[in-house]
Amino acid sequence: MVTPLNKCLRVEANDDALERSDVEAAFRTIIRWAGDDPDRPGLAETPSRMSRAFEEFFSGYRQDPAEILQKTFEEIEGYDEMVMLRGIRFESHCEHHLAPIVGRAWIAYVPRGRVVGISKLARVVDAYAKRLQIQEKMTAQIANAIESALQPKGVGVIIKATHHCMTTRGVHKPDTDLVTSRMLGCFRDNPIKRQELLSLVD
Repeated sequence: MVTPLNKCLRVEANDDALERSDVEAAFRTIIRWAGDDPDRPGLAETPSRMSRAFEEFFSGYRQDPAEILQKTFEEIEGYDEMVMLRGIRFESHCEHHLAPIVGRAWIAYVPRGRVVGISKLARVVDAYAKRLQIQEKMTAQIANAIESALQPKGVGVIIKATHHCMTTRGVHKPDTDLVTSRMLGCFRDNPIKRQELLSLVD
């Protein structure tokens, strides 16, 4: 998926100097607007550092969750109980203020004849986290991607995160977190399965 930010931070040889310099110029403007001098020694390299940091922060735009989940394993001896990866740490950024979102994700699914490598679940979280986000959308995106790729009997995704747009600005309410969930298939329809999932979230 190509977005304006993705295009701007692209590192192809012919375009890198011009496009990255545009990004650095924008950061210089922000520093100047904030009231400081972007040419003073302590800030001289900051625009360059920030362009590289933003390239890392938003690397999810260059990842395809469907491709990440493409390789599956069918030799599972008929295993048909819940698979759950707990407490996947992630860092994201709020699309409203570009403030950090820091949290953990719990992903569960009940396989239908095949499973995926557990590291791929963590990579899917990062693929969506490293974009401009709101937590509700990210929760749904992760669940929908797993359902589409694996066609399991059910998918459950729970995310708990702290939003710096709320804790360090605005209403300034530290020690708060937001909890979101997306339940599909048996986790939506079967209260016992849903409770089993919830009992493993700490």
